[in-house]
Amino acid sequence: MFEKKSFRILITTILVFLLIYLIYITNFIFAPVGAYLTAIAVPIIGAGFIFYITNPIVNLLEKYKVPRVIGVIIVFLLIIALIVFGVYVVAPVVQQQFNKLANNLPNMVDSAEDLINLWQNRQSYIPDQLNETIKRLTDNLNTYVENITSVLFDAIGQIFSFVFSFFLIPFFLFFMLKDGEKFVPFITQFLNESKSKSVKKLAESINHTLASFIQGQFIVSVCVGVMLYIGYIIIDLNYSLTLALFAVVMNFIPFVGPFLSAVPAVLVGLFEDPILGVWAAVVMIIAQQIESNFISPNVMGKVLQIHPLTVITLILAAGGIAGFLGLLFIIPAYAVVKTIISHFYEEWRNSQKES
Repeated sequence: MFEKKSFRILITTILVFLLIYLIYITNFIFAPVGAYLTAIAVPIIGAGFIFYITNPIVNLLEKYKVPRVIGVIIVFLLIIALIVFGVYVVAPVVQQQFNKLANNLPNMVDSAEDLINLWQNRQSYIPDQLNETIKRLTDNLNTYVENITSVLFDAIGQIFSFVFSFFLIPFFLFFMLKDGEKFVPFITQFLNESKSKSVKKLAESINHTLASFIQGQFIVSVCVGVMLYIGYIIIDLNYSLTLALFAVVMNFIPFVGPFLSAVPAVLVGLFEDPILGVWAAVVMIIAQQIESNFISPNVMGKVLQIHPLTVITLILAAGGIAGFLGLLFIIPAYAVVKTIISHFYEEWRNSQKES
């Protein structure tokens, strides 16, 4: 009986749940560790994101016989130059457009109410239930706008607290770029040869997954943002830079991000001129077609190998649990977990073949 596979699976499941229960009842031991990890999560994640974008530059400079420390300093100077450019050139334009959009928001709400009322009055054959639904929507439109505004301000508050931890990011980033390659050898020196090879292989797989996703998604998002900005300027759409930057951020969410980024641009165009809303949708479709057919296949390929239905399910769950940050991090987190499970499953299969 003890050699049956079903019995071993049952025992393993019981032990896993017992371990979870023991961790739960000894939460007071792990609480300080969790608080410590939470405190350093923002600088580590932020530095890790910038590391995967800038590390290829440092490696390229190192190939041309530039000392790694000098290469890291050059990267920091480039980052400082980009920050200065953003603060003095991009930020004032975005702030001006955002303030103009906020001031015009009440007018957009009034226009939406007038449009709904006009359509409702001219459609005498509308069922009573639909009339009641439209009336309820019109009456509560201001409430919906207030709720959206409150959510926006909460998100801004989270962003400020997120930015507050940014002063640690340069320190983490410097040592990641300078000594990142020494981390795995430092860990594996305490292991035997077989386990050391396994850990090195796992680290390489995780590093390849994260690097491919972050670098590829960054390039794709920037390209889409540039294409949308050019298209919005051509059709003379208001708030073009703000909407393009919003699209850059949203495109970091795989599969559904492009659709989310299209909504504000189309709505702004419709309120300004219905034809302009149609042109905004056309610009978005053209940009997404170029991205999906030319940019993504050449930049990312099929790195993550995740089914679109899985992506949608993960995004829905992450959005409900962790909000916007969950939408950004759920796909790379899932990809890393998938890489780890695949690695250990492959190790287990190899051990079974050997035995």
